[in-house]
Amino acid sequence: MSKARDLSLGLAITVYGILLGGIVYSHLVYFPPYLSGLPKSATALVHGPYALHDEDFWINLHPVLILSLIAALVLNWRVKERRKLIAIPMVVYAAAIVATVLYFVPELIAFRNSPSSTVTSAEWLVRAHRWMHLSLTRGALMLVAFIPLLMAMRRPPD
Repeated sequence: MSKARDLSLGLAITVYGILLGGIVYSHLVYFPPYLSGLPKSATALVHGPYALHDEDFWINLHPVLILSLIAALVLNWRVKERRKLIAIPMVVYAAAIVATVLYFVPELIAFRNSPSSTVTSAEWLVRAHRWMHLSLTRGALMLVAFIPLLMAMRRPPD
């Protein structure tokens, strides 16, 4: 059982790390040019012949992360110190998912549809800056929540 606990926790850490890598990549490479010149940048980056569609990455990653965190929590449930340290990132991640569904995704859809809107470029810039600031805050919270998950691996499984 000890091996299964460690493996499940290792998998959750790996998948969570991939999530963090995607967040960093998106904020350093993808979002700055995309959000800096709406609506023209939307035409080039999400509607053009070589448009980027990162939603496939996120749609596939989230269920894997959810399942790996649940498996790690279930298999480590009897290890009190690990249980608490696994629960912390789960709660933060759940809050991030709720915020993503309620605010971040609807705004991304609006950004994608910006070429057909009547919103001015100046208004898009304000919305994009707000979105980026809030998204960076969400990413920072996700990073901080990763620390307890790493700490759980240092606790003995039995």
